[in-house]
Amino acid sequence: MPVFIEIKNLTVDFDGLKALKNVNLCINEGEIVGVLGKSGSGKTTLMHVLRGTESFENISGEVIYHLARCEECGYIDCPSKAEVQNCPACGEMLEAFEADFVKLSLYDPMRKDIAKRIAIMLQRTFALYGDERVIVNVINSLNEIGYKGQDSMRKAVELLDEVNLNHRMMHVARELSGGEKQRVVLARQLVRNPLLLLADEPTGTLDPMTAKLVHDAMTKAVRNHNMSMILTSHWTEVIKQLADKAILLENGEIVKEGNPLEVSTAFMQSASMVRQEKRVMVGEPIIRIRDLSKRYISVDRGVVKAVDKTSFDVNEGEIFGLVGVSGAGKTTTSKILMGILPPTSGEVEVRVGDEWVDMTQYGVENKGRATKYMGFLHQEYGLYTHSSVIDNLTESISLDLPFELGVRKAIMTLKAAGFEEGKAKAILPKMTDEMSEGERHRVALAQILIKEPRIVIMDEPTGTMDPITKLSVTNSILKAREEIGETFVIVSHDMDFVNEICDRIALMRDGKIVDIGKPKNVLSQLTEEERIEADSVKTHTPEEQNKAISGSL
Repeated sequence: MPVFIEIKNLTVDFDGLKALKNVNLCINEGEIVGVLGKSGSGKTTLMHVLRGTESFENISGEVIYHLARCEECGYIDCPSKAEVQNCPACGEMLEAFEADFVKLSLYDPMRKDIAKRIAIMLQRTFALYGDERVIVNVINSLNEIGYKGQDSMRKAVELLDEVNLNHRMMHVARELSGGEKQRVVLARQLVRNPLLLLADEPTGTLDPMTAKLVHDAMTKAVRNHNMSMILTSHWTEVIKQLADKAILLENGEIVKEGNPLEVSTAFMQSASMVRQEKRVMVGEPIIRIRDLSKRYISVDRGVVKAVDKTSFDVNEGEIFGLVGVSGAGKTTTSKILMGILPPTSGEVEVRVGDEWVDMTQYGVENKGRATKYMGFLHQEYGLYTHSSVIDNLTESISLDLPFELGVRKAIMTLKAAGFEEGKAKAILPKMTDEMSEGERHRVALAQILIKEPRIVIMDEPTGTMDPITKLSVTNSILKAREEIGETFVIVSHDMDFVNEICDRIALMRDGKIVDIGKPKNVLSQLTEEERIEADSVKTHTPEEQNKAISGSL
């Protein structure tokens, strides 16, 4: 197939820090290229340059799109159509042409026309009309490009069928699961009749079985529409399964390119970090839950028992895991524990000093006494996107410290969240939207830790992290527990992670705790569905990673 995108000596500089350094890469028409690299390696910057909808002050090199274009009406298509096909809009012959996104102005009509034919899927930005039905979301996109009435309805149904979501077309968008939302996003992007799909960690926060549905929809769309796709992922098995070729980015440079298996192996070889041993020194119970229940009323399903008569204790200084497949009741339990959701019935108590606080009772003398010593890192965390990292860690959360002391404490906390000291210092002045998704996740963790909580609840803390960063964060949590005795409650479907880090885990199914104890013992009781998830996220060695996710892809 002909060359579609040609990148030559691409360099992007942010205030002296080179996010990309002399990148050279060719992407052929219809090709799927996988991009591997640690958080901060330059993956997301590369995607934004290729998207062409924003300008960069310090950029050099070339990003050349090879296309076919109609001189009469401006219609563009993939390069193989040049000189052999007439324009579907006006009938004139399509001619070959080139456009360089580095040289073209952001406001150049040519660049805008190309950008309209580029689809993008991000990890968290669902960009849906949350209160509208799924089919209305797709129809709205069709209306924007001229479809009307029955034509837009018919086309919307076709697109939802293409992403295997026609059974959800009448659902309200905000009530969909994460994987379903991503497929609605894909359907809305396919409205563009895109030539290129940029998929930047689109399934990073999804469980592997849900991710498989999204991956299947993406690859089907690529083949059906003869698109090219550039896919970043932290999971090497995803790259091996989906990509035609792969590149490995390190500190903004391509250090390896070629066969996805070979590139994936090279990526995982850098994960040979020394893991800290767990030094278990736990105290008396600090969390006490008895017969906890939470019920919802659903129009479709009637009474839903999200949590069903659950009981357990968490000891002070312990790293305790709540595990199970999606929908088992883990996140609901953690939100009740944090005081975000009220329980339907049962007891939830947290010890403050020597006194037990009833988390079901409101007020500063009740739940409020405990929550100020508790931190919650949500899976869908949020940072102040228009503030610097140092502001997010100090002023934005009203941390009243002299500036020098605030900087010092911020660096210490960023190190605890998995950053090396030099990197921690370098990112303090950066805006959070200038960082990769994995870096933002660790800043969000630091934002929790800097308030010095006694109890930290973490909802899927490794969902957006590459395997190497995950090992670093594993060590950081163990170190934080060892040095300052914090208690962690970790909600996760990443069985390998909880086996590494937790002292005890509770396995949840259908709102109930079915087993509790040492991770090794509990994980031996997994069902086939749970075992698929357990086998899908192993990341510590190349050998283990070679088996990762393959059970569900």
